Amino acid sequence: MASEIRAIFNTSNIEDARRLLDQTVERYSKSAPKLAQWAETAIPEGLAVFNFPEEHRRRLRTTNVVERLNKEIKRRTRVATLFPNEASCLRLVSAVAMEISEEWLTGRIYLKIKKE
Repeated sequence: MASEIRAIFNTSNIEDARRLLDQTVERYSKSAPKLAQWAETAIPEGLAVFNFPEEHRRRLRTTNVVERLNKEIKRRTRVATLFPNEASCLRLVSAVAMEISEEWLTGRIYLKIKKE
């Protein structure tokens, strides 16, 4: 199923993506009806990435940015190891998020949007 979902999002246009989605739902409707129902409901929401330029789609449909943020938070909290209370942990996590936000504002450009 994962490879079929990947194929849906790797198509070049939304029409092909919908066609592949319909085929996938049909294929799993008898053997895994709950999975087919989930795919029919949830995957069309993700097809919104086809409204953006092709060069932005991969970055918009993946969770790489969120995974990287979570990895950095985990690394920083592991170094501190012991927090006296919940508020101190929240301060550290907030500081990490703010630091990454500042890097995004001043650092490299993640999506290069062409102004027309």
